[in-house]
Amino acid sequence: MTDPSGGPAGGAGVTATPVDSGPAEADWAAAVAAVGQLPPDGRVLLICHVNPDGDALGSMLGFGLGLRRLGVRRLQATFPGPPEVPESFRELPGTDLLVPATRAYPDPDLVICFDAASGSRLGELVDRLETAGAALVLDHHASNTRFGGINLVDPHAAATSVVAEELLTRLGVPLDAAIAECLYVALTTDTGSFRFEATTPAVHRLAARLLATGIRPGDISRRIFDTRPFGAVRLFGEVLCRARLEPAAAAGRGLVWTYATLDDLARHDQRPYVLEALIDSVRCTAEADVSCVVKQTRPDEWAVSMRSKGAVDVSAVAVALGGGGHRFAAGFTGRGTVDEVVGRIRAELDGAVIGGDQG
Repeated sequence: MTDPSGGPAGGAGVTATPVDSGPAEADWAAAVAAVGQLPPDGRVLLICHVNPDGDALGSMLGFGLGLRRLGVRRLQATFPGPPEVPESFRELPGTDLLVPATRAYPDPDLVICFDAASGSRLGELVDRLETAGAALVLDHHASNTRFGGINLVDPHAAATSVVAEELLTRLGVPLDAAIAECLYVALTTDTGSFRFEATTPAVHRLAARLLATGIRPGDISRRIFDTRPFGAVRLFGEVLCRARLEPAAAAGRGLVWTYATLDDLARHDQRPYVLEALIDSVRCTAEADVSCVVKQTRPDEWAVSMRSKGAVDVSAVAVALGGGGHRFAAGFTGRGTVDEVVGRIRAELDGAVIGGDQG
């Protein structure tokens, strides 16, 4: 599932405004025109959010391959921070489009942002919103701040890849196996292999169209979900041993949480991205509606991932603490000690119970 924990989803001084409906026809038309009106040598820069997950990378690279089929040749894809792609995504088609943020076009004719709820999620690349000829945003977060000139934001979409596939269709780009693999990875990661609430009949219809191109879902799933280094297995065991259950939290709905430090990563010789899958091992706790993993990124900074089984809107907690996301999955960047960060979460949980039910 999309993990919004790589940084705050709401920019400094910006109030996240919920988006109640999907894009209007005028928005789709503007997006199609922005691509169609590119000059022959037009430069297009694709950007996804910091610490990219499967939906961010898959949507961006799949769309980039679609633009390449349209004849766009001056095309780059990037994301803020270290130019490191998680190992499970390194075999995605289209990775040849990736460049480090330091080499990204400084003033592209068109910038397209993927899976980012606000400009702050673009890190040092946020200035491209000002220097680009046009800025287009593709996203599905309800907390999206509509920071682009053209915004295709559909909070009802299961993944940003759903929005990307719709725009490719409107641009007249047919699906091929390479595009489909990228979009399928995006769709499966954000729906938890079709286990989460966002899985609708439309999601399965899109998956069927993607599979019809000949991609191999078993191979993809093993690579994305079922492969990790032995050091990561040992790391997960250690971090799970320190998990704490608080049955009285969230007005009695329950909270389970754990944390991982930079020392933990160094001791097991692992990169930070391996921790993204840890939340799935915590969220299965039967006695808690809310699960949380707090991951140290700097001495006094933590990337926080939260999940809910439905009784609590964790996006309300995340937005209150400077982040964003969805009702069932959200995150933010916390500062201080781990106990201080969890204390702030605990203080916000009671008010985030759905319907205000305190029973």
